[in-house]
Amino acid sequence: MKKVAIIVRSEDSKETASKLRSMGVLHIEHQQVPKGADIASLYEDIATLSKVIGILSSPEMKGSSGLKPAKILQDWRFVAKHVLDIRARIDHLEEYGIGLNARIAEWEPWGDFDPAAIEDLKKKDIFVKLYEIPSDRINEVPAGIIVQKIGDQRNKGLLRCALISRQEISLPFKEKALPAMGLAEMRSRLAEDKEMMRLLKDSLRKYTFYLERFIKIRDAFSKELEFHEAIHGMGSSGEIAYLVGYVPYDSVSFLKESACSNRWGIWVTDPSEDDAVPTLIRNPKWISIISPVFKLIEVVPGYKELDMSLWFLIFLSIFFGMLIGDAGYGSVFLAITLFANARLGKRVSDKSAFYLFYIFSCCAIIWGILTGALFGQEWLHGVVRPLLPALRDDRNVQSLCFFMGALHLSIAHLWRATVKIPSVAALCDIGWTLILWGGFFLARLLILGQDFPPQVLWLFMVGALLVLFFASPSKNIIKGVGHGVGALAGNFVNSFTDVVSYIRLFAVGLATVAMADSFNTMAKDVGFGNIFSSFVTVLILFIGHGLNILLGPMSVLVHGVRLNVLEFCSHADISWKGFAYRPFREK
Repeated sequence: MKKVAIIVRSEDSKETASKLRSMGVLHIEHQQVPKGADIASLYEDIATLSKVIGILSSPEMKGSSGLKPAKILQDWRFVAKHVLDIRARIDHLEEYGIGLNARIAEWEPWGDFDPAAIEDLKKKDIFVKLYEIPSDRINEVPAGIIVQKIGDQRNKGLLRCALISRQEISLPFKEKALPAMGLAEMRSRLAEDKEMMRLLKDSLRKYTFYLERFIKIRDAFSKELEFHEAIHGMGSSGEIAYLVGYVPYDSVSFLKESACSNRWGIWVTDPSEDDAVPTLIRNPKWISIISPVFKLIEVVPGYKELDMSLWFLIFLSIFFGMLIGDAGYGSVFLAITLFANARLGKRVSDKSAFYLFYIFSCCAIIWGILTGALFGQEWLHGVVRPLLPALRDDRNVQSLCFFMGALHLSIAHLWRATVKIPSVAALCDIGWTLILWGGFFLARLLILGQDFPPQVLWLFMVGALLVLFFASPSKNIIKGVGHGVGALAGNFVNSFTDVVSYIRLFAVGLATVAMADSFNTMAKDVGFGNIFSSFVTVLILFIGHGLNILLGPMSVLVHGVRLNVLEFCSHADISWKGFAYRPFREK
């Protein structure tokens, strides 16, 4: 990236911003907070449109309105206000219904009565009050007051009673204030409330045919807001205005030519350490297929951080295969991807997600073939043999997971070491690599009970010395050693636990296979003896394997992505504090 300043006369600011937008290469960095009546108005309009879009795209609006999407919307503000008014009425009715339901539940134990009739009795000097009286104090009610118990239910030791007297009643018990209406009227009002909400939602659903138009209007306003922010965010000095931003290095010549033809002043320099530089990642197409994952988890590496796209693609594919762990499930994912590509491929310009899932599915199929897992293992025991029988031994798979962890994290440190060359600080990462492999052998000893070669101690010793002396870039040996001691104290144990954490690949994969085998066993026990048992058997298999297929991608997202984004990146010193390069451009 190059930092660029475009210098123009203040009166040419709008024209300059328009031309820069048509060029579409400059990521703008505002020199002041953009303010103005036009910006405030656009913010208000976009907020209104977002509310309307949220309402019309909500799940309860999914039913068909029977109308085709509108091609034009002349007065969007009028329609938007109508939609918001209907939604406000629905919300009000929903709140009223919740309160009414609560009152119905409260008064159902008391039965149905007319509160107005009780009020009319006061005019005839007949007083009726409702009390909740402790059952052991019911005898404390004074003589001359008629006690009518209501219902047989007790509420935490309290009796519901109606007290009737010729005089005003005031007793030291919990009195129930009369409701505004009787139970029958409450239920009638609730039914009316539900019917009105249904009618309003049906009316609101008819406006969904404007949804696409609202989205396009909001997108247009967002671009307009970006334009006005670019103008009002310019720096100024007297009659001079300047716009600052960042462009890719290979777009500088194009920008300079445009500056000359438009008579702009232009200043190009390298970004400083204090600049907030956007990140633009360019990879070959076969590596870029991993980009949908980064978009899904919304992470961007910092401008000066390493781009881990290649290693993310390689290891996430391997992790997907190990976590799904079944050739049958992999085939299902492959079939779903083929179907989605056939149906949606022509509508989507970026097919990276399809290619990525082709790779993921094939990895799951390969791992299933290696382990002999096809919708489970036990039901095909002796029929389908694993291509690599050693992977049916849990200890071997656990050892493989530790190996994957040490290899994965070692790549992170060796990558950092390569970047640091020719600085001696690269030796620190070599040291951490040795410590990681020592942790691999230690994990095999402590968890698997395997032999611990005495030579492994040299990995820890040499690795610790390299970290101790080369962890700090300072040329002062004493300061460097102090920094190294801190690094060892803080990360030595973490390096071991990070290697061990890769055992999650074994645990989740084992759980997937075990779950499949359990449902297969249940289905086998039911059998196909008759129509009913056949139906139950198919239902068990469908539910069991369907649940596994649904949970599989979630496990990859939780565990496979975590091992890349957290464990690997912490060792590669990638903090994901960057933000994407978004050039100022026309849509």
